[in-house]
Amino acid sequence: MLENTNDLIYEIKSKVAELMDLTRDIDDDEIKEIIYKVITEKSLEDYLTIAEKKDLFNNVFNSMRGLDALQPLVDDPSITEIMINGPDNIFIEKSGRLYRVENTFSSTASLENVIQNIVSKVNRIVNESSPIVDARLKDGSRVNVVLPPIALDGPTVTIRKFPENPMTISQLIAYKSITPEVAELLERMVKAKYNIFISGGTGSGKTTFLNALSNFIPKDERIITIEDSAELQIKGVENLVRMETRNANTDGKGEITMRDLIKSSLRMRPERIVVGEVRGAEALDMLQAMNTGHDGSLSTGHANSTADMLSRLETMVLTGANMPLDAIRHQMASAVDIIIQLSRLRDKSRRTVEISEVLNYEKGEIKMNPLFKFVEFGEDENKKIIGDLRRTENPMINTFKFKMAGLSDKV
Repeated sequence: MLENTNDLIYEIKSKVAELMDLTRDIDDDEIKEIIYKVITEKSLEDYLTIAEKKDLFNNVFNSMRGLDALQPLVDDPSITEIMINGPDNIFIEKSGRLYRVENTFSSTASLENVIQNIVSKVNRIVNESSPIVDARLKDGSRVNVVLPPIALDGPTVTIRKFPENPMTISQLIAYKSITPEVAELLERMVKAKYNIFISGGTGSGKTTFLNALSNFIPKDERIITIEDSAELQIKGVENLVRMETRNANTDGKGEITMRDLIKSSLRMRPERIVVGEVRGAEALDMLQAMNTGHDGSLSTGHANSTADMLSRLETMVLTGANMPLDAIRHQMASAVDIIIQLSRLRDKSRRTVEISEVLNYEKGEIKMNPLFKFVEFGEDENKKIIGDLRRTENPMINTFKFKMAGLSDKV
């Protein structure tokens, strides 16, 4: 094992930098050649094994062109989340469980360089005066950054990774998140243009589920996706427009919000509007779009239950509009057709726990009609929860869209 690895990496990087022609852009292959040459020369002075050379090469290249200590973690497909609490504390999530890893940054400055590298590639800015930002990696992984003085123990980075190939409904069935019966129903709902909200807590799989549902959209339709940081992976659709918000620049100008994008999308002849996550005042624009002929919209939101999702939507609308509560609730009841509730259970599995129909607004409340609910039967010898999504006895009321689409209204 190499001693003083960080010092050796710094020495190699310095020599590589001296040999680089800074008057022109240098591609990755050229940098790799220079690094290889410098390491080979260093090995003549101090013997390095093949394994040590390989590790040194990867560390130097990753620190210069990659994501430094993060690169091997980002490249590992079994890791689903990476959490950096300062340069020396890095945690990962694998198979639903958290582990601390040995990877560290050589200094706070190295971590800050990686952060600036990440955010600059998606035209975002993060600094002491604007210390919080959402960004994404080249592969679509979602990145949240919080800098000091807000983060007290050094720069904090959280990376939510997404699989290279988006999750399919058949995989959700295999993971027992839904049943084949529910999958077939959801496919008909998407094709019949029901407006669907997917709700759940952090890490419950909302974006993954939305990706799977969106692939039921007929491939000849025009789809507009709107997100804070582009994460959706809709495949096989030619007429697809992907839009992403933009933060204000250092002068406080140039911000493009979710509201701006939703309003703009209405002038783009959309057949479907897919909003990655509704968080604030844009909820009103989303509901108005659903109520003005833009059926088949899909979106997600943070909530602990289907009823809570409606309460959250109500609060979001109130932040952006001075409207009577009755008017808001009427609009919500007529706009949203179905709410799908996801949850992360105590065994770390992600399950669909409820599918409810949103009915009409009566006597001060929005009526809900639960169609499916998760029923737990116990645990196996490995403490894994045994249970599945069961049909309730409630008939589905609003089957009109099924009939209009020429699809079976059997639920």
